[in-house]
Amino acid sequence: MTYAVIMAGGAGTRFWPKSTQARPKQFLNLFGNRTMLQETVDRLEGFINQEQVMVVTNDSYVSIVTNQLPRSRKEFIVGEPVARNTAPCVAAAAAILHNEDPDSVMVVLPADHRIGNRDEFLKILKSAVQTAIDKESLVTIGIEPNRPETGYGYIRFDQSNSFEANGNKVFSVKNFTEKPDEERAKMFLESGDYLWNSGMFIWKTDVIIKAFQKHLPEVYKEMELLINSDCGEKDINEFYNACPSVSIDYGIMEKAESVHVVPGNFDWNDVGSWTAVHELSSKDESGNATGESIVSIQDSSSNLIHSESGKIVALVGVDNLAVVETDDAILVVNLERAQGVKQVVEDLKSNKEKKKYL
Repeated sequence: MTYAVIMAGGAGTRFWPKSTQARPKQFLNLFGNRTMLQETVDRLEGFINQEQVMVVTNDSYVSIVTNQLPRSRKEFIVGEPVARNTAPCVAAAAAILHNEDPDSVMVVLPADHRIGNRDEFLKILKSAVQTAIDKESLVTIGIEPNRPETGYGYIRFDQSNSFEANGNKVFSVKNFTEKPDEERAKMFLESGDYLWNSGMFIWKTDVIIKAFQKHLPEVYKEMELLINSDCGEKDINEFYNACPSVSIDYGIMEKAESVHVVPGNFDWNDVGSWTAVHELSSKDESGNATGESIVSIQDSSSNLIHSESGKIVALVGVDNLAVVETDDAILVVNLERAQGVKQVVEDLKSNKEKKKYL
C-alpha cells in the first residue's frame, strides 16, 4: 500500500508575524479556508486517503495536527521531541511504516507547498510511485524551471537515460546541486539538463531502510532499535535524542547509486516568503493583493495587505510593500526584501523583552 509522510515541523520564520512559534505557516490558511497542511492532504484524496497519511511534526504541534486532520490515525501523528532535520524524520516514518506494512511505499512531502494543477500533480506522483516499485530505486519529483532561480537546489538529470512510467518520462539523476549564484542558475536554465529540487521523495520503505544502512549507518543504528520497538512515544523520543542532525538530501540522495527523477510542471511554489504569497494571491488591476482586509488604496500598486484586527489599512503612494498586521505586531517590508523577515525573528529571539512577540 502507498502511504504519505508529511513533514510538518518547520518554524515558518519568514512569515512572521502571521506565523509564530505557537502556530507556524503550515498550520495557517494563507490562501483560503484550508490550512497549508490540510491542502497538502486534500490534494492526495482519492489516491492516498487521510487514514494512510502520516504527519511528522514538532511534539508541541501534535494537538494542532489532530484538530486539523481529524480522520488521521493517532499513531500516524508523530511528535519530534527535538529538531533533527529531514533524515531522522524520514527514518522514523520508515520504521513505523515497516512495522505497519513491510511492503509499503512512502510518498514524502513537505506540508507547506502550493500546487495549482492537482490532476497533473497526481499523474506525476503515480509515475513516481510506479518507478519506485518497478526499479526499486529512490525517486524524486523535479520541477521544470522557468527562470534562473537562486533560491532552490537543482537536480541534474541524464537525458540519454530515460523511460516512461504511467505516461510520463522518468530520467536517471546525475547529481544534486546546492542553491547556485545567478550566473550558474542562468547556465542551468539554458542547458535544459536541470530541474528544481522540490523536496518531494518517493520510495519503497524497505529500499530507503537499506539506503540508511549503507549511507547513514549512525542513523540506521537507532532506526533498527525503533523498528524492533513498539514505536511508542518513549521509543520515538529515544530515537530522536540519539540521532545526529542531517538532511535526507545530503545524507542519502546525494550518495545513492540509483536515483530517478520525474519532471513535473504543475504550478508549484514552495511559498518561501511573503513575496510568494503576493504572487499566488488574487490581485486588483493595480496588482494589490488584499484578501479580506479592509483597505483604502490610493495611487499604490503591487502591494500585499494582510490584516487580522479589522482595522482599515490605508496606503497612499507606495508600491511593492507587504503590510501584515496581527493582534500584537505590524510588519512593513519591501517585497523584494521579504527574506529579511528572518532577521527580524532572530532579533526578537535575542531580546528578552521582544521574545513574547514570536
